[in-house]
Amino acid sequence: MKTKALAISLSAALALCACSKNEATAPAAGATPSGQGPLIVKLGHSAPLTGPQAHIGKDTEYGAQMAVDDANAANIQINGRTLKIELMGEDDQADPKQGTIVAQKFVDAHVNAVIGHMNSGTTLPASVTYANAGIPQVSASATNPEYTRRGYKTAFRVMTNDEAQGKVLGEFAAGKLAAKNIAVIDDKTQYGEGIANEFKKAAEAKGAKIVAVEHTDDKAVDFAAILTKIKADKPDLIFFGGMDPQAAPMSMQMKKLGLTAVLLMGDGGCTADFLKNAGSSAEGQYCSKPGVPTEQMPGGPAFIAKYKAKYNAPIQLYAPYAYDAVMVVVEAIKRAGSADSAAILAALPKTSYKGVTTDIAFDEKGDIKDAAVTLYVAKGGQWQQVETVGGKPAAATSDANPAPAAK
Repeated sequence: MKTKALAISLSAALALCACSKNEATAPAAGATPSGQGPLIVKLGHSAPLTGPQAHIGKDTEYGAQMAVDDANAANIQINGRTLKIELMGEDDQADPKQGTIVAQKFVDAHVNAVIGHMNSGTTLPASVTYANAGIPQVSASATNPEYTRRGYKTAFRVMTNDEAQGKVLGEFAAGKLAAKNIAVIDDKTQYGEGIANEFKKAAEAKGAKIVAVEHTDDKAVDFAAILTKIKADKPDLIFFGGMDPQAAPMSMQMKKLGLTAVLLMGDGGCTADFLKNAGSSAEGQYCSKPGVPTEQMPGGPAFIAKYKAKYNAPIQLYAPYAYDAVMVVVEAIKRAGSADSAAILAALPKTSYKGVTTDIAFDEKGDIKDAAVTLYVAKGGQWQQVETVGGKPAAATSDANPAPAAK
């Protein structure tokens, strides 16, 4: 009996020892105790990786992964330990409900920070979860102004919001495109409806008349009924707030129905896939993107070459911004000397980082300072720059001079 009791005691002691050893050698993500081995940092990244917007979601993920690879190759030392970043990618399907599920998954995985989400519709509900958990969130693409207006100290973004972009689009439509009668369509998402509302305010302020407002959704591909109804209002220009899977068939159906109005879109339609899928109907249509053209970004030419070599694909939209979003977090970790989420949060407002896209600094809300917006026209199967408004880089104009919208 004594022998059996002694054996049980020894087994319990060994189990306790093993447990203590595991706890010591596997610290929680973000902890920076002295010891051997790299400092493992988990970054969550969420975007639609399946469905109609998957090409844009993958583009964003590729940009984030490029930054992770570059940071890991740099052999960054934090308190004598080598920083090793792991990207935890999740598919939120551009669906708000799935976005909140992904957000909780990141919280449960003890990620140190989150890059994303891609869509405003997933970013906004997810931001509540991150704020409650104290996890910093840096979006490379969510442009709805509400994201940074809620007062969450965890919310940051590295690109222009829709208040600025919508204003530029509205003034461009009523000014340089000389549109007098404008129809507006949005996809009822927080991005699409948000940018459409900002566009309407700016266009009306410049004297344009909104002759029709219609709504669709981010899964639709048949717009015949909406466009037929709008045709009767004889608009000079149709503004669409939404993404390229809807913008491309909309452009084709406009031509098929004999609509002579110009199509103008925000960044959601300003992609290589829109040009490819819309075909000849893309010619002469307009769009905007936050920031300057990739070729004119401080690190743009090198980024384009590296992206093409790595993925053998054109940049769709947000890859350079996703790269910068990751690097902003890395720089915050370096300044803080810690990868703890609270330390990152304390360092992020002090960001002064020369990124691929621009020099990045945040205002008191978490929005990027000195934001720019660039207008483009589709010519010869390419997006050609028309003009850049705002921002630090000098505005540039191509040979693509816009013709008046009125036919």
